[in-house]
Amino acid sequence: MSGHTWPEVLTALVAGTDLSADQTSWAMGEILAGAATPVQIAGFAVALRSKGETVDEMQGLVDAMYQHAAPLAVEGRTLDIVGTGGDRSFSVNISTMAAIVAAGAGVTVVKHGNRSASSKAGSADVLELLGIHLDLPADRVAAVAAEAGITFAFAAAFHPALRHAAVARSELGIGTTFNFLGPIANPAKPAAQAIGCADPRMAPVMAGVFARRGVDAWVFRGDDGLDELTTTTTSRIWTVRAGEVVEESLDPAALGIPAGTAEGLRGQDAAYNADVVRRLLAGEVGPVRDAVVLNAGAALAVHADEAGSLVDRVAAGMERAAAALDSGAAQATLDRWVAAAAH
Repeated sequence: MSGHTWPEVLTALVAGTDLSADQTSWAMGEILAGAATPVQIAGFAVALRSKGETVDEMQGLVDAMYQHAAPLAVEGRTLDIVGTGGDRSFSVNISTMAAIVAAGAGVTVVKHGNRSASSKAGSADVLELLGIHLDLPADRVAAVAAEAGITFAFAAAFHPALRHAAVARSELGIGTTFNFLGPIANPAKPAAQAIGCADPRMAPVMAGVFARRGVDAWVFRGDDGLDELTTTTTSRIWTVRAGEVVEESLDPAALGIPAGTAEGLRGQDAAYNADVVRRLLAGEVGPVRDAVVLNAGAALAVHADEAGSLVDRVAAGMERAAAALDSGAAQATLDRWVAAAAH
């Protein structure tokens, strides 16, 4: 027994005192076991968010999540591409499209996601309209990765104990620490991760968690606030390699990408966003393709884990991403995914 209590944990947070990984792991364990009340969960979530999370605290939360998660074993070096959401941009599903394109370039992608939290259409909502069945058992989720080169780990299925926090999260109606846990708690534990984070304070914290786990990751944020690499201005990237975090800046102009606009990336409902995916894979050019190729290129660079400058590595990845679109490989990947996930 750890001996921790809610008064101890909450008193520390309200006083602005950082918790240990053991304390946050205990608290999350209580939540996931159904032993915490909605009031305790809400108090913890708001107090931790207000104080500001540390790498230690996030590590403890993720450790507890993995202890309660359904296992997912996918062979080989895998990649995840996901945004935290919460950027209020209502953009099209850039990371979902980038995931399909990266898989089309020959990388095995395990996408961890959920239904929409803040956008009009989350990845799960859009993928369902594209014909992907999300309610597959864990062994089928792994088999789909082998058959199609890409699969979707539905957070609600692999982290079912999070349902105990649902009432508190819903009734609070604000983003909390829980919003940042999904991207760093992929049940397949991919060796390479490309993570968009709209919150400039949380991006380096998330990078710190990946560094401790020995994951190759890029955590990035558009300087326009987008939880993706943006084409409207520069982006900041926290690169994680060999346990070290380095902050860098990326200018899309250095990659020959024309300046985009927020309007050019704006989405609507899930049906509209699904149609955007279809048009991209069918060869439509323009601002959406520019953003997807940039983000898929970065993800492929993380997965390749090669030496060189940031710009050179992204440029090489972008070349592979563009080829996957132009050759029809990305479209073929989606077709294989739909077929594999139909049963």
